[in-house]
Amino acid sequence: MSKEPRPVYAAELDVLGFDAYWKYVHQNELPYLWAEANCYYYRGQMVAKLKGGDVYTAPQIELMADENGDILLPKGSELTCVDIPRMVAKNREMLELIEQTTVKKIVAVYEKYRAKLDCFHVAFSGGKDSCVLLDLVKKALPQGSFVVVFGDTGMEFPDTYALVDQVEAECKAEEIPFYRAASHFTPAESWNLFGPPSRTLRWCCSVHKSTPQTLKIREVLGKKDYVGMDFVGVRAEESVRRSSYQYENYGKKQRGQFSHNSILKWTSAEIWLYIYTHKLLINETYKKGNARAGCLFCPMSGGVSGFFRQESYPDEVRQYTDIIKNTHGGAKKQAESYLVNGGWNARKNGRDLLDNPFRCVETVEKNTVRIVVRRPDSDWQEWMKTIGELRVEGEVCYLAYKRETIRFVVKQTADGYDVRISERTLKDRPELSKLFRQVFRKASYCSSCRVCETNCPHGCISFNEGKVKIDGCIQCHACHDIDSGCLMFHSLRHPQGGGKAMKSLNSFADHAPKPEWMKSFFELKEAFFTEHTLGPNMYDMFRRFLRDAGLNEKNHFTPFAELIADLGWDSAEAEGLILLNLAADNPQIAWYIKNLDLNRLYARADVENMLLAFEVKPKDAKSIVKSFKRIVNTPLGTVLNFGYVSEDGSLCRTKCVLSDARVFLYGLFKFAEKCGDYKAFTLSTLLNDTIERDGISPTQIFGVTREEAEPMLRGLSAKYSDFIDVSFTHDLEKITLAEDKSSTDVLELFRTEEV
Repeated sequence: MSKEPRPVYAAELDVLGFDAYWKYVHQNELPYLWAEANCYYYRGQMVAKLKGGDVYTAPQIELMADENGDILLPKGSELTCVDIPRMVAKNREMLELIEQTTVKKIVAVYEKYRAKLDCFHVAFSGGKDSCVLLDLVKKALPQGSFVVVFGDTGMEFPDTYALVDQVEAECKAEEIPFYRAASHFTPAESWNLFGPPSRTLRWCCSVHKSTPQTLKIREVLGKKDYVGMDFVGVRAEESVRRSSYQYENYGKKQRGQFSHNSILKWTSAEIWLYIYTHKLLINETYKKGNARAGCLFCPMSGGVSGFFRQESYPDEVRQYTDIIKNTHGGAKKQAESYLVNGGWNARKNGRDLLDNPFRCVETVEKNTVRIVVRRPDSDWQEWMKTIGELRVEGEVCYLAYKRETIRFVVKQTADGYDVRISERTLKDRPELSKLFRQVFRKASYCSSCRVCETNCPHGCISFNEGKVKIDGCIQCHACHDIDSGCLMFHSLRHPQGGGKAMKSLNSFADHAPKPEWMKSFFELKEAFFTEHTLGPNMYDMFRRFLRDAGLNEKNHFTPFAELIADLGWDSAEAEGLILLNLAADNPQIAWYIKNLDLNRLYARADVENMLLAFEVKPKDAKSIVKSFKRIVNTPLGTVLNFGYVSEDGSLCRTKCVLSDARVFLYGLFKFAEKCGDYKAFTLSTLLNDTIERDGISPTQIFGVTREEAEPMLRGLSAKYSDFIDVSFTHDLEKITLAEDKSSTDVLELFRTEEV
């Protein structure tokens, strides 16, 4: 059997329509089968499986047959219940050992921290795991040493509330304090404010679960800066993410707080065995086919689980499906598809939401970062206290930041304000760049969800009638360690470039190219795509690199790749051409070039902060920083000199080798083509990196100065007059590229001339 089996009761069989195939008594005291995912087992043998299914569509039932085609459990078969007493008896010794080991762990962590912490509490959800956890904590800890907190999201299964009522009554009878913690938002209010939650925008857990629990414990203790430990019913087998968890964590769930995953190594089979052995309460929702008892309409669920929920709780589910459809910005038919096909829980930003105007827009104009805030919901000056002391003199503002005084301007507008600050000021201070931008995101989108308040370990942030108040802030920046600085901004933000989706900056995840991969590619050529030895993720990421480098087109070795092979793929000329393609088509390489100044050492943390300011997720930021080392260890770094990583892990982009002027000419055409085929410009324009444009100048890519560019351009104009005309007379510096030529034509020069 699988590590995650669950019992199957008559209620689930009825919902799926198994009563048309098998006979069974319609009782829900004892299960008839076991299930794992969509597979059903009877007496240890898989007898049926489900195919398809969604919130409105029942899954298809497929009965299993043996090798001769005979149905293993044919129509008309009569089911007998699982022999629970026998199962319990056979596994008693094993379960006792697991139970004793876990109880000892709980006792040990309690003894370790009892004199150091303000409280211990069990995070109770009403699910099977938290029921087992609570029972174990009761056995391990003395009366009065812990409390129980039910995080009431307002989105629980009706059956969960029924079980919680029973558990609360039991706790009160045993004189164990039991509290309910709920957000001041109703689910309908929060879903409409933030937009429906999704797999990547899980604001709901913070707003409706962790934040209310922390606030409740602060209320009970009368202490804003308490430090406690919560016992959590998390198990490693539940997901890949949870498989990496440790028993004991600090700040994993809530900043400044400890947590203990006491049943981390338990399997689902062991959980159910414990429940049956000790006759614990069972949430009736499990008997209706729901594998998990979490939120009623969770973005992490889908497929057949949606069907179970819709069938069992149609009225409760409808309020969430209606919000999803009503907040979608498309037509009615599109909204229906958005719901059924899972578009809603794949949402990554606010682009598809109805009535979601731009409220905080960041641009760069003439070396100045401009932040336009419309309809602000909070006082930016309060949030600025999280960075440093502020002094305002009319429109001019002065911020004390790390022994410096940072100057910026805030001008009032009809519906908000217009903020201006030097681009260089922010670029030279990556952490400030992130924090400064986040202040105005907080100010423009703050909904008083109170997540920032609970993230502050010192109790400096409070809300009164929806207005933020910050007192005694020590600038620890914990309130900024939230996605994009503000959950609501993160959920409603528009992709860069208006409503147009932006390519992900994290192009390679943790699988940036290696020199041996490139060597293998050029040795095997076309055969590489079928004969490589890379793992699936490595291969996918490397293919992306090859595509953006112009070396791969639909798993074929391109004519450009043939040219690179002829030049010697690891030569400076070849790598220069590859870099120019990457700068044009790969957002990650382009970001390095645009944001890392030449010959400046950047600490890893600084680069991560810079990326966070660009709305990159923390995990992706770490991958992008990590990838830099892999990239500069290829000939892009070792031959072309693109950059290096120092012994202490700092990143540095360096001036590249440019041994062939034709590479620069290719770069000029790539630049022009990327900028809309505008083929006439000045050298000053070429050298001005502050201009907002789609293309990246080859002077910026290679680190070419004016003194180096002028003679090279004159030489190109003299030798390749069919391609380029350059004039440096009477203070004029005009560069004109031939209208009938393209970057592809420049490549022919490498084929017809010797390097």
